[in-house]
Amino acid sequence: MNLALSYFLMLADAVIITDTHHRIVEVNKKFEEVTGYKRDMIVGLQAGILKSGLTPKKTYTQMKKELGPKNPWSGVFINRKRNKELWHSYITITPIELEDQWYYVGVFRDLGQISDGVYVSENRKSKIQNEILRVLAFSCEIRDPGIEEHLDRVQDFTNKFLRYHNETHGLSLSEEYILQITNASIMHDIGKSGIPEGILYKPGKLTRYERRIIEMHPLIGVDILNKILNELDDELFRQEIHISKSIVEYHHEKWDGSGYPHGLKGNEIPFEAQVVSIVDVYDALTSRRAYKEAWSKEKATDYLVKQKGISFNPELVDSFVDMVTSCKEASL
Repeated sequence: MNLALSYFLMLADAVIITDTHHRIVEVNKKFEEVTGYKRDMIVGLQAGILKSGLTPKKTYTQMKKELGPKNPWSGVFINRKRNKELWHSYITITPIELEDQWYYVGVFRDLGQISDGVYVSENRKSKIQNEILRVLAFSCEIRDPGIEEHLDRVQDFTNKFLRYHNETHGLSLSEEYILQITNASIMHDIGKSGIPEGILYKPGKLTRYERRIIEMHPLIGVDILNKILNELDDELFRQEIHISKSIVEYHHEKWDGSGYPHGLKGNEIPFEAQVVSIVDVYDALTSRRAYKEAWSKEKATDYLVKQKGISFNPELVDSFVDMVTSCKEASL
């Protein structure tokens, strides 16, 4: 063992050193302690002995792409210990050349030791958040047989619109924020679960009293989410629930202040609610329901344009209409 390499074995984290063929050259005591594999058992074997089959293939692809030209790489592995327990770890692999030989020095950080609990990747976290919000939204609005398709379309349109608007206007919205709004958009009408069916699905014109009841649904939705938030004290969902509350409470506010429930005006209305408001109305207009025929894309976008500065943010309407008219997909 080269003296320079031996210094890495003195680190407090688990360390593995391999050659360019990914054969194990050396491990330190911490590695033995964490994995259960003794040095004499695995030196000379392929590092793949730790594989669990649960690490995404793209992780290995990215790793090989970086290590090929001898660049360092960092990522998350789900490996398996000798006793078959899973080992979630963040590893940094650094190529080092010594005496005309290349080695890969891997330093592991055990994610299972994080104080908040088990590590969840950002991709898996987003999927969990999305699926739980979907189930909650569908369960709240299960009385309407066409609601699932509507909610799915609102979510899909919201995602496409945010990305289009972000790119064309150079807003630098983060990927996390876009996904949070997309996930939360499916919750926009959960307050309708508290509205009597006789009013909610009335085919004719609503009385003033019935209209006032309908206009309570954003506040009913916020009350539902507040109860969920009080029971679910978990940072995994706190931000999504916060954005969901914003969308639920404000997506019926209008740009000129004539909306409900608070009569907010202009940019007093949160951005995420402005976005979902346009998407929700567009999908409602272009969808066939028991009490109405579907409008054409052209008729629906004409309506949105007429509502610029009245119901909707003019800049967002222009952006949405540009996206819809330039899109070849039938779904838009």
